[in-house]
Amino acid sequence: MRRRQADPDTHRDSRRSIPAAGRRRTIDFLFEDKDIVVVEKPEGLPVIAPEGSRIKSLYDIVTDHIRRTNPKGRAAVVHRLDRDTSGVMVFAKHAAAKKRLMDNWNELVMERGYIAVVEGKMGGENGIFDTWLVENRAGTMYSTRPGAPGALRAITRWQLAEAGELYSLIELRLETGRKHQIRVHLAESGHPIAGDPRYGARSDPLGRLCLHAHLLVLRHPFSPQEYSFQCPSPDAFVRLIRPSPGRPRADHSTNPKSNG
Repeated sequence: MRRRQADPDTHRDSRRSIPAAGRRRTIDFLFEDKDIVVVEKPEGLPVIAPEGSRIKSLYDIVTDHIRRTNPKGRAAVVHRLDRDTSGVMVFAKHAAAKKRLMDNWNELVMERGYIAVVEGKMGGENGIFDTWLVENRAGTMYSTRPGAPGALRAITRWQLAEAGELYSLIELRLETGRKHQIRVHLAESGHPIAGDPRYGARSDPLGRLCLHAHLLVLRHPFSPQEYSFQCPSPDAFVRLIRPSPGRPRADHSTNPKSNG
């Protein structure tokens, strides 16, 4: 089976500026055929807008794009990223593609990779988080004993990419896809993701959750072809680890705000 690197110039004319969450943003359409469309989600943009909200969601934007060539078409959500997480996302373009992707997600998704900036220095070069996660009434996840009612096993592999004075840049690979899995695992290790007060972060250096989905290796739902979709780590992540020479280091501390 051959793996194909997605052509970065595919549908380059689909890159356009759109209003979202009070900002001007650009959405990169990384790949598209008759069955799926793959985009780079910006941070701060919800995949689906909350009920009653007038904010345009990523779902709305992708649907608008599809309807430029198929007035009756619409996007179908098959997985999610948290609102404040950026990176690679795939949408189905019709019901059959949605069903195939959702029914066979674990078999079709070969690899999912993330980049995160965490507080402090990780203990070691790499490791595996393997816990059982459960959700409380406020929607916050936490680890519990194996087999506890409602608990699901969550496995995350991590590797240190670079360590700085205040932060570390790490690469992560998901073996399971539980809600807030990466955020919980890093918080419980004592190194929460920067900009994540919900899970214990004490700093917000970029005004965002410093988590980015940089890699999705996907087997096409209707062919044996594998595609590798990549979105490089945001430059701002690297600058946190390696400040420019002579540039004064900012005080990034902040009081954690309530986030449910």
